[in-house]
Amino acid sequence: MKALLPLIFVLALLPIAMPVHAQGQPKLIVVNFDYSVNAGSSSMMNNVVQQAQGYHSKYVLIVMNSPGGYLSDMMTILDDISVLNQSGIAVYTYVPPNALAASAASYIAMASNQIIMGPGSEIGPSTPIVVGGSELEQNHTEDAMLSLMQGEARAWGRNMTAVYNMVINDKAYSYSQALNSHIAEKTASTLAQAQQELNLSGVPSITISENYYDQFLGVLSNTTLDGLFILLGMILIALDFIHPTIIMSIIGIFTLVLGLVGAEIIGASFIGIALLLISAALLIIEIKSGHGLAFFAAIIIGALGVYMLAQGIAFSPSPYGADTYAELGAVIAAGGLMALYIRHIIGSIRKKDYVGAGALIGKEAKVITELNPDGEVSLEGVKWKAVCSNGTVKNNSKVKVIGVRGLTLYVEPISGEDTKANQTS
Repeated sequence: MKALLPLIFVLALLPIAMPVHAQGQPKLIVVNFDYSVNAGSSSMMNNVVQQAQGYHSKYVLIVMNSPGGYLSDMMTILDDISVLNQSGIAVYTYVPPNALAASAASYIAMASNQIIMGPGSEIGPSTPIVVGGSELEQNHTEDAMLSLMQGEARAWGRNMTAVYNMVINDKAYSYSQALNSHIAEKTASTLAQAQQELNLSGVPSITISENYYDQFLGVLSNTTLDGLFILLGMILIALDFIHPTIIMSIIGIFTLVLGLVGAEIIGASFIGIALLLISAALLIIEIKSGHGLAFFAAIIIGALGVYMLAQGIAFSPSPYGADTYAELGAVIAAGGLMALYIRHIIGSIRKKDYVGAGALIGKEAKVITELNPDGEVSLEGVKWKAVCSNGTVKNNSKVKVIGVRGLTLYVEPISGEDTKANQTS
């Protein structure tokens, strides 16, 4: 986590606004909401509040094209819109032609002073999903979201029956249906036309999009990706014990940290984390056994853990689709191939020991963990446990194999290498 702090700090300092009109103070903030509703878009909207208040702006126009996302982040964004309204700043939502204000995004649109929709656009459906939740939890969440949506509709004089259908009956409205049902107030084919409909043409403005930091948060808000990061990190670290390369450990630690940070951001379920911990335990067993079976079991349980990370989290819409199942299937298939590869590597080592350990006698090995008297050496690219009774041998020194017992090499330092004779008192 500490290693990521400098990166996060630098990204946070990147500009969050792109000037459109240089003259005067921007009275209009145009928000490019072309993202899922997650920690990244929530961070962006917090920046919008700061910019609007800092510039003493009068209007915020959200240009919406979003499939929805997390209800928790949606609620944070609704709080931001409430802060803007309380500051005397009007908030409008424009859904461009063929764009969406779906699921969690529909609640954001409904909180706006006015909704403008373009031809081919849709708003809704708005049914919440509690992944893995009980029927009671699902019903409670639906009731809460219905109350929220109807409260927003009531505040701005919109059709209460229509929003009921959006939440309870999973109904989506086209732009013409939204206009006829009094969900949307106006229609516009372009952003310029939408600004004209709102009497904002020529008003000095800036456009705000997600900066790199917001996008970083958005990526880490994906439950499947977080789980895959954690699983990949554990696999790479485990493989480095079997076939040592420092690069795999570095990449493994980095991806593991990314996954754990993301899991904290989304409030990942305990059961998903627990399954990933079981997967880690199986990977450790694989290091000891080398049969490949524990590794494959670790992949299957890890993939299940990835799936379970979202359990109990409220979304709109559901985060799982065909692409998620395809990704997890690919992970399991790749895990099977890796298990066969590990079995081949360990089998080759054991076969070499079985048919004639004498083949290793006299060969040179490189010390990778100081021998005092035991440690580890690398012989022909394979890590071995080793024992040297002649003295302490430091890292990167060369030793010669003088005996083999099981998977342990007995070695002696080569003349001229960096050694220290054992002293007895």
